[in-house]
Amino acid sequence: MPPLEVILQQAFNGLMLGVMYALIAVGFTLFFGVLDVIHFSHGDIFTLGAFAGLSLTFLWAAVGIGNPAVALLLTFLGALVLTGLIGVVAERACVKPLAKAPPLMTLLATLSLGLVIREAVLIFYPRGADPKPFPAMLPGGLFEIGGVVIRYENLAILAIGGAAMVLVDLIINRTRIGASMRAVAQDAEAAQMMGVNLDRTVDFTFFLGSALAAVAGILNGLYYSEIHFIMGIMGGVIGFSAAAIGGLGNVYGAILGGLLFGVLQTLAAAFIPRGSEFRDVVAFAVVMVFMVFKPTGILGEKTVERV
Repeated sequence: MPPLEVILQQAFNGLMLGVMYALIAVGFTLFFGVLDVIHFSHGDIFTLGAFAGLSLTFLWAAVGIGNPAVALLLTFLGALVLTGLIGVVAERACVKPLAKAPPLMTLLATLSLGLVIREAVLIFYPRGADPKPFPAMLPGGLFEIGGVVIRYENLAILAIGGAAMVLVDLIINRTRIGASMRAVAQDAEAAQMMGVNLDRTVDFTFFLGSALAAVAGILNGLYYSEIHFIMGIMGGVIGFSAAAIGGLGNVYGAILGGLLFGVLQTLAAAFIPRGSEFRDVVAFAVVMVFMVFKPTGILGEKTVERV
């Protein structure tokens, strides 16, 4: 049995990954909850957000913004807006025109869009196939509590990710547009009859989900100190799996699923022989077993189709 402090250390490390997965998963669950669609290019939106953030760091350096805190804030804000708008364009181009088409058509359209985004980054970014170093913009240093080493940059990642989740909760539960999103998720036709603007609500949903993916992409770059044009493939698969674990359509379930997935990966890498090579295998195996016994997810509920 590994020492408790080792288990706690790995669990804490898993939270770093879990926060990123949770932000991606929330996007998937928002799209599914409001529009009943699986947006399979969302992982590549995550990549796009990371590259948008990296490009903005170059811009701030070029115009002479040397304060890391100011540069980091502007990077997040700029990437959020850019990626969110691209998410809206993606919805208008690949989702809205297929609203009445079979679900398979939307699936193919979003998969194709993801490929287009991925290849565009590869082609148009200088030496796009090479991993790109991401500048260190978080405070350095560390301290220890009960044998668990905690780095300041890791705390910053947790704080930023947690703040994003709290903001999403406030938007959904405390704002007018959030009420519209909940109404559309419950019954789109009835919501329109009550005066909800469906197009504006769907646009905002895709803007919000894509902006969260941008936050996850930048946090990924800050955590690993590099980004890659294919990072969205696995990120999207894990984000969707995390949303499914928590229960598609449930934001809190998506957050819980993302955190669980991150912790599973780090514990598998630490305590299983050659675990770093098989951490994804172990995590997905646990997901498969879990979904067999709880197919609706942790916080999902059985639904009854109205006829």
